[in-house]
Amino acid sequence: MPTLNYGTTTINYIRYNQERKDLKISVTIVNGVEVYSPDNLDDKDLNDLLKKKAPWILNKIKELNQVEAAIQPKEFVSGEKLPYLGRNYRLKVQREPVTNAELSLYQGRFIATIPKNWQQNHVQETLEKQLIQWYRQHGDKKLQERVQHYQTLMDVTPESVNFRTQHKRWGTCTPDGDIYINWRLIMAPVKVLDYVVVHELAHLKVQDHSAEFWKIIKSVMPDYEKRKEWLRVNGMSLHCVG
Repeated sequence: MPTLNYGTTTINYIRYNQERKDLKISVTIVNGVEVYSPDNLDDKDLNDLLKKKAPWILNKIKELNQVEAAIQPKEFVSGEKLPYLGRNYRLKVQREPVTNAELSLYQGRFIATIPKNWQQNHVQETLEKQLIQWYRQHGDKKLQERVQHYQTLMDVTPESVNFRTQHKRWGTCTPDGDIYINWRLIMAPVKVLDYVVVHELAHLKVQDHSAEFWKIIKSVMPDYEKRKEWLRVNGMSLHCVG
């Protein structure tokens, strides 16, 4: 990963070479600093431009760190909304004479049954773990379905595709062809999950983020920029769990 040295600060960034005339910089908590540069811009000129933008980049990083710290985790109380595939489902918590907690999605609501004598902090900790397990278990079927659809369109075959806990990335494609998708995407609309799937499948053909890479994505997903923008604007909301 390329770096920019600004005073005593080192800024890591991801460079995307594109057929464009200007320089675009995006700063998000999940993807970090992304630089979209003209494909004919050499490293020295790019570095000079980034140094001029460094104060702005550092300020954005500071702002996003403050946003991250302000994210309110789910409390797992009745009436709270839990996201799944782009929709919000209300949670109903029932205290019953049981020994263990149980969470399920039933008739448009998440239903949690918990022991009567549990303290709220224990309820929150346990139900969060169960919700993550539920997301990964039920989301895997949807993930494999979307992968199968797009790998056929793109004529690629990944070695494997699985959910993974990734705090700073939405997806990863290894040199061996294994693809890992951030499980939090099961909370997002399917079209957003599709974008990340296509992004990683495209890496089976082109490993970098060159203009050719984005052409592959656009050929199967003409509106990919809108889906990517959804992640930029709303991605942090998916960190309310886990």
